[in-house]
Amino acid sequence: MSVRGPRLRIVRRLGTQLPGLTAKTADRRPFPPGDHGQSTTRRRRSALRQRLDEKQKVRFNYGVTERQMERYLVEARALPGNTGENLLVLLERRLDNTVFRLGLARTIPAARQLISHGHVRVGDRRVDRPGYRLVIGETISLDSHARDSESLRASAEAGPLLRLPSYLRQMPDDVFAGRMVTLPARTDVPFPVAESLIIEFYAR
Repeated sequence: MSVRGPRLRIVRRLGTQLPGLTAKTADRRPFPPGDHGQSTTRRRRSALRQRLDEKQKVRFNYGVTERQMERYLVEARALPGNTGENLLVLLERRLDNTVFRLGLARTIPAARQLISHGHVRVGDRRVDRPGYRLVIGETISLDSHARDSESLRASAEAGPLLRLPSYLRQMPDDVFAGRMVTLPARTDVPFPVAESLIIEFYAR
């Protein structure tokens, strides 16, 4: 999914760091973009805008289209348990997100590029679909061509930018590989989001 406009501008507009979208932070300009971004008299967000912003946080962080979000929501509703949590867990299981969380790419867009170019393997097969859904026990690794890249090696050796989530383990003898050991939990989502507002947005 292409993101319109600079990624940091999106982070500033939504007021939340989105680690999957960009490694940059809005610490130097922690206010919305635009002429009135620093105004102390900005209007209070409407209930609809709050719901929209929560939905956009998830869309932009995971890099999914509106149509994909709607499909994930249909799946989440069909699963037992809380629909909002189910939605986030499904997104965490995406291959592009997992490559990012393992530290094999600096952002989800960078992970998506690696996958689309055929540099990521799941088990012993190449997978070129960023939205591939991982299951417990599957191993994720980079192919030999990607391993020859100095920048990718430096990234892998540096480790994940975020705390490694509970559902992943890095392979002890290979910095370019990891395994899904359990399903993601709600606490593994690396940014603040009120998923109940997303469900309310689509229920309107």
